[in-house]
Amino acid sequence: MQVRLSACWTDPGGTVWAPGDTIDVDAVTLAELEEQGMVEEPEGQPTGSGNTSTTTTTTPKETDPQKIGPGPGAPPADDTDK
Repeated sequence: MQVRLSACWTDPGGTVWAPGDTIDVDAVTLAELEEQGMVEEPEGQPTGSGNTSTTTTTTPKETDPQKIGPGPGAPPADDTDK
């Protein structure tokens, strides 16, 4: 299978490949490269095309209640308690 690399990679034979190089790999190597985020997605490739992709889900970190605020785009607070 032909894939385009998005990062430098050294194959098992010791050949160093640069980002943007197109290489021929087997399904196992492709899965390993995808897991490491080293394969570019083809432009214009419709979702669900039969290509294997990996999805990882992470558990959200707990937010410290003292750090919750309105955010940078919020209007200034009223100074009515002075």
